[in-house]
Amino acid sequence: MMTVWTLRVFLVLALMMPGIANAGAIDDAQIFFGRYAALEKAFDPAMADLYSEEAYIKNTRYYPDGQSKEMVIKGIDYKRLVRAALPIAKARGDSNIYSDVVYTEENGAVRIRAIRFSELKKYESPISLLVMAGHDGKYRIYEEISESRP
Repeated sequence: MMTVWTLRVFLVLALMMPGIANAGAIDDAQIFFGRYAALEKAFDPAMADLYSEEAYIKNTRYYPDGQSKEMVIKGIDYKRLVRAALPIAKARGDSNIYSDVVYTEENGAVRIRAIRFSELKKYESPISLLVMAGHDGKYRIYEEISESRP
């Protein structure tokens, strides 16, 4: 028979579990984003594997004349684009530095928001990634919302 004390312990542990799960997801997302930034910095084509084929990618490009153009692409196509663009980016020295990184739990996934600084073009822009574990347990990007300049 359970004592009142044992029941209280179970209740406290049950109430703590969502926080523990959230902390675990945030920790996993931090590790994932570190890998993302490292692969990008190394111009490693394995970076493309961090995207889900079902991912939603949206980039808004802002031009000096005030106009903007929005590009929306599916993950499977974006993965091909990343693999093709990385050698060009490497040849140009086109890398990024991330700052002000914030992680928030969002419906079982983690939203990563950061400021991206283009070392080549010398501008800052926001980026938002929605990451979560797939059926295989590996974290992948399911949404990327970003801005860029020519």
